[in-house]
Amino acid sequence: MTVKLSDIQDARKILQNIIIPTPILSDDKLSKEIGAKAFLKAECLQKGGSFKVRGAYNKIHRLSDEEKSRGVVAPSMGNHAQGVALAAQLHNVKATIVMPKFAPLTKIIATKGYGAEVVLFGETFDEAAAKARELQETQGFVYVHAFDDYLIIAGQGTIGVEIVEEKPDITVIIVPIGGGGIISGIAIAAKSLVPKVRIIGVQAENCASVKTSLKEGKPVEAVFQPTIADGIAVKRPGEKTLEIIREYVDEIVTVSEEEIARGIFHCVQNNRLVVEGAGAAGVSALLAKKIKVSPEENVCAVLCGGNIDANLLARVLEQVLVRQGRYIILKLLVSDRPGMLATLLNKVAETGANVIEVFHRRAMWLAPLGRVGIEMLLEVRDEEHGQDVFRHLEEVGYYVEREGQGDWEK
Repeated sequence: MTVKLSDIQDARKILQNIIIPTPILSDDKLSKEIGAKAFLKAECLQKGGSFKVRGAYNKIHRLSDEEKSRGVVAPSMGNHAQGVALAAQLHNVKATIVMPKFAPLTKIIATKGYGAEVVLFGETFDEAAAKARELQETQGFVYVHAFDDYLIIAGQGTIGVEIVEEKPDITVIIVPIGGGGIISGIAIAAKSLVPKVRIIGVQAENCASVKTSLKEGKPVEAVFQPTIADGIAVKRPGEKTLEIIREYVDEIVTVSEEEIARGIFHCVQNNRLVVEGAGAAGVSALLAKKIKVSPEENVCAVLCGGNIDANLLARVLEQVLVRQGRYIILKLLVSDRPGMLATLLNKVAETGANVIEVFHRRAMWLAPLGRVGIEMLLEVRDEEHGQDVFRHLEEVGYYVEREGQGDWEK
């Protein structure tokens, strides 16, 4: 058995009036960057904050009354959790969700908000999945797999139908890959309707197992490192999804943490869309020129989720601003006398830079007696403006150092 277009069309009927047919938005900035027409499938606006409700609802809807009475259990990094919890709530079915201990707090709270019981277990998705299987056996729950289930895949495939219906001239669809459920469904749907469309998968470098698995001919566990794309941090693809990926997916690329951060920033800055790391993976790959496209092509990146913790989002945006030269850190020495800080700030104001933070440093810098170290975080227009600020402060007599971005071990 596998998933056919008819299965996806059946799922679409079941999901009618349940899900949001999310918009496909033109991205002019991205189009200029890649030299082709770029569009974004904003599944980050879906109920539950991601595409996961599509597959979960299709699965739970088809359970027998006896199975529904037993309740469901599912492992998740967070998005599948919310999808299952919401689908179970709509069917009046008890849901138990097993999430890794360090799953984003935002996703834990949201899952509980849909009425599910949340069990925190393990460090990774795979450890949470093992616990969910244990609960299935001991409690009699029905297991709802996050990706390796044909009904789940068919539900996610409805995204592919929506893309092709709205953009029948689409030539490239870019989809994030964790376990492979969403790309499997979209690939089957899209290639059944537009056989020549290219389907490209994107994984986080820190948890990329699919290329190796395809080479080995079986699911292989990846070496895992933490990633801000927690929604696709799955160490091993599914048995079913791997075979579908082998048959339908044309190319797989990976993106670094810095590239993922830039993708998140792009979506917020240019499209007013809050997108999590996994959701931004496709945009990240395009911005990093990991995917070759030609001027006549129509490219659609699927923003598969928007459930990002507010604190992480703030850190990502700030770090990208630093890397783009929009935030700079300057260190200066000034006389330790009244009015010296005010004078310095006036000189900064002359340049048009905006002061975000100011710190006095004495003991930490071992500043000479009678002098005080000043560390300033400044907002500037761009890198050129930042250099102008630096030169101006030197010209008016300050000794200035600019802090780098750090050379941290990976």
